[in-house]
Amino acid sequence: MKTLFGKLADSTEIHSWTLENGGTRLKVLSYGGIVQSLEVPDAGGRPANISLGFDTVEEYVANSPYFGALIGRYGNRIREGGFTLDGEAHRVDVNDGANSLHGGAQGYDRHVWDVEPFTEGSDVGVCLHRTSADGEMGYPGTLDAKVTYTLTARGEWRIDYEATTDRATVVNLTNHVYWNLAGEGSGTIEDHELTIAASRYTPTDAGLIPTGELAEVAGTPFDFREPKTIGRDLRAGHVQQLRAKGYDHNWVLDKGVTAEPVHVATLRDPRSGRTLKIATDQPGLQFYSGNFLDGTLTGTGGRAYRQGDALCLETQHFPDSPNQPSFPSTVLRPGQTYRTTTIHTFET
Repeated sequence: MKTLFGKLADSTEIHSWTLENGGTRLKVLSYGGIVQSLEVPDAGGRPANISLGFDTVEEYVANSPYFGALIGRYGNRIREGGFTLDGEAHRVDVNDGANSLHGGAQGYDRHVWDVEPFTEGSDVGVCLHRTSADGEMGYPGTLDAKVTYTLTARGEWRIDYEATTDRATVVNLTNHVYWNLAGEGSGTIEDHELTIAASRYTPTDAGLIPTGELAEVAGTPFDFREPKTIGRDLRAGHVQQLRAKGYDHNWVLDKGVTAEPVHVATLRDPRSGRTLKIATDQPGLQFYSGNFLDGTLTGTGGRAYRQGDALCLETQHFPDSPNQPSFPSTVLRPGQTYRTTTIHTFET
């Protein structure tokens, strides 16, 4: 179902598409490919929106900390907004202190996408498409990107990313849903139980840029190899937590880069009985514990979002990979096709 969601300041119409399948209801905006809401039932069969968002386009334009957004060209941070590729230096937009974050101030989350709905067998979905020009936000190459959101008959939400370029560039696409499995606006996620299949993570400097070290999680607050409530070690005082005001780090998935999506993380809310399982072919997972939500934003349920009221689990390549030769490469060249898939499975 397609409806008019609102208009930008230049009168561009922003539409929403509502998809339903297998007990899951997904609402997607043409602005930023944003997941405006995602409803799934709890253990008693009662549906609730489990993603943070706004009711109006104006709020997304003015205030959004990437709620539900499609992120690109490069998800996460690039040190001092620069990298060298094939001997050529490139300067990309700096919008996070001295660094570039999520593609710059006018990243993919700030653009209107072409959207086409589809039905394929028992699956329903939308295909989002846009072409970014050579030099947009400083990135080399004309990048043609296609992102497909699919709801399966089982209620899974699948994201398939695809991109091609006419010039060597770097690409790292992801999605920035803020999860609260107890329901949007219901309060803290500190009692959620999280498992991440990762024995290492990438420590950061004061600007949240990886130092290059792949540190062991064993014996630290970053060990989520067994189910653990997020709040248990959130205030442990580890220097990495002090820098990030909590968790805002990339976990190095034990499986590495894989040809097909592999289960890497499980999030469970004991209050509602909802469980989210994430599978990906990517080598990293950014876990962000909602540290910078400060009570100044009011969401779709009319409640203020405060610190720790949601979390993000972003499948990705590592932050600052263009400047870290030891990290898996994010380079895309002409004739190649960037492809990656993430699958979200909801259970009770």
